[in-house]
Amino acid sequence: MSGQSSSIKFWGAGIALLVFVTGGTVFWSLPQSVIPAFHSVQAEWMPSDAYLLDRNGEVIHEQRVDFSARRKPWMPLSTFSPALVKAILAAEDRRFHEHGGVDWRAMAAAAWETLGGRKRGASTITMQLTALLDLRLARYGGGRSIRQKLGQITAAWTLERRWNKDEILEAYLNQLRFRGELEGVPATALGLFGKEASGLDETEAVLLAAVLPSPNAGATRIARRACGIARAAAFTVDCGELERRAEMALARVHRPPPTVTLVPHLARRLLKKHGEKVRTTLSAPVQRRVIEALEQQLRGLKARNVRDGAALAVDNRSGEVLAYVGSVGPASRAPQVDGVRARRQAGSTLKPFLYALALERRYLTAASILDDSPLNLETRTGLYVPQNYDRNFKGRVSVRTALAASLNIPAIRTLILVGLEPFHERLWNLGYRGLTQDGEYYGYSLALGSAEVSLWEQVNAFRTLANGGLLSPLHWLAGDAPAESRPIIDPRAAYIVGSILSDRSSRALGFGLDNPLTTRYWSAVKTGTSKNMRDNWCIGFSERYTVGVWVGNFEGDAMHEVSGVTGAAPAWLEIMNGLHADLPSRPPAPPEGVVGRRIRYADALEPERQEWFVAGTEIAEVMAPEAPTPRIETPADGMIIALDPDIPARNQKIILRARPARSGISFLLDGKSVGYAETPMKWPPEPGDHVLKLTDDRGRTLDSVKFQVRGMR
Repeated sequence: MSGQSSSIKFWGAGIALLVFVTGGTVFWSLPQSVIPAFHSVQAEWMPSDAYLLDRNGEVIHEQRVDFSARRKPWMPLSTFSPALVKAILAAEDRRFHEHGGVDWRAMAAAAWETLGGRKRGASTITMQLTALLDLRLARYGGGRSIRQKLGQITAAWTLERRWNKDEILEAYLNQLRFRGELEGVPATALGLFGKEASGLDETEAVLLAAVLPSPNAGATRIARRACGIARAAAFTVDCGELERRAEMALARVHRPPPTVTLVPHLARRLLKKHGEKVRTTLSAPVQRRVIEALEQQLRGLKARNVRDGAALAVDNRSGEVLAYVGSVGPASRAPQVDGVRARRQAGSTLKPFLYALALERRYLTAASILDDSPLNLETRTGLYVPQNYDRNFKGRVSVRTALAASLNIPAIRTLILVGLEPFHERLWNLGYRGLTQDGEYYGYSLALGSAEVSLWEQVNAFRTLANGGLLSPLHWLAGDAPAESRPIIDPRAAYIVGSILSDRSSRALGFGLDNPLTTRYWSAVKTGTSKNMRDNWCIGFSERYTVGVWVGNFEGDAMHEVSGVTGAAPAWLEIMNGLHADLPSRPPAPPEGVVGRRIRYADALEPERQEWFVAGTEIAEVMAPEAPTPRIETPADGMIIALDPDIPARNQKIILRARPARSGISFLLDGKSVGYAETPMKWPPEPGDHVLKLTDDRGRTLDSVKFQVRGMR
């Protein structure tokens, strides 16, 4: 027996020595995990988004930049939902605050159950975190090797010595990997429930915790595990509802909710690297107000085939952009188009700069008389016959009335005075860089806005008027110093044009007294509508701000009876009113070299009023020029008229009309009298060449045109 006992002792000692040597060899050959400092882990965490901030640091746009995983910014432990923290601890590590990194009781229970054929994990939160910090300890395919498990244990002991419990739990919650591309509880909460991790309730908390052990499990399995977690955490949760809630959460996990997206077009320009934060000059409250004003206006215009809108609001003095809305409108077919930078026809919005040029060169004063009567101009491409927006003519009007009421014919006459090239050069110097052709290319229609311009260019040009003719670039990055300004418009002309654009009574001829251009504070504003109502604009400034609005369709199809005053102006007014809710706006003081005079018109053409002049051009009484000689308005000289064979001859008529119409004038066609010209008359056309004359009561020829009628009767 003693020999047998000695033999057992010998073999026992040998086995113990072998275990010791083998265990020591395994231990010393374990990977030596380098545990980084908590703050370095926190600092190195990079969300998958980049962030645009407003002037006060508020996030106004989140843009996905890294598509390898979906991560949100690091969240401090104190900001997580208490229910979520409790559910995670109940599910993953109930004795987290008691052990030193390894829960030996849990490991013994797991080993016993494994011997019984049931596999159970026993890794603590600390051990799991080591595998997130050191990928050599991570589980792959068939699970962890014994060597990895032992390495995880030693790393957990080291981690517990260097970090406190709150740091371990905070890092764990932020770095956990979940279903699909989701990394971290903050991203997972948004992905599963569309909520921030700070706002999860008990039901949502246990469902999120239940996803952890098997991210790809179905709703039934997750709900069953969540019910057990709820009991362990002592939550009052309806287990019968968990499966339905789990199905809803899993259905939306690949459709994360929209993040903060207030400035998508600007964000695409500025955000390039994930995790970066770019601070801008924008104001989040102003940006929201502008979006809301535009959306409200577009909803009201939906029945008139208006889908898109854009707006820009800037500070006059600094040039800082306060709101940048490149596209808005639920019915938009091209929301990616940046309407602030896209070029569209300017309509009447360029007229203020034309009149400013005429004023500073002393070709005109604000009191000068212009003729708003029919005008036919020969151009390289044929006859140009401009019309007013309402197809009517107002006769003789002052420059103040012509600009305020946005009359087209007086603007063309002013362009003839100023010259195409000087006006083109002025627009180019103001920053309208889409005008790449010479003035002759655009022709007389340049005065009426045939050129294509951007809202960005428009707002800064009008801001130049607001700043007394001084031009400086706009900017949107916080910290950028305002650029040096340079004079473009004579400050005296800029002041007089601003006075005209703020004149409610002079505007009434074109827009009436009650319109969206009227504010309760001082402001100067101009609208514009392009050909066939494809674009309309409203741009104006107050003492402090310049705001521009464009509405239309990015595809270029026409709106239905929508002008600048009915399309863009209501949104402009709403934006301006918001900016001036608690801020007054006073009219600017006249600069040196501007004088005010009380004027009267000799024939009472316009009411007596106070008027502003460039010093040296002032007058007290405006003598009206002689009444214009009547001219033939239609047909135009050189016109070729083709008869339509599909229309009965009796239904085809040519209008003979003279302007201004007065008594005693007659039409003489091919030497024969056809009637008085006091009112328009209809003439049944005859094929051939014709000469139409306008004669007075003494038989003198006042005007003569040649035209041709082609076709068979």
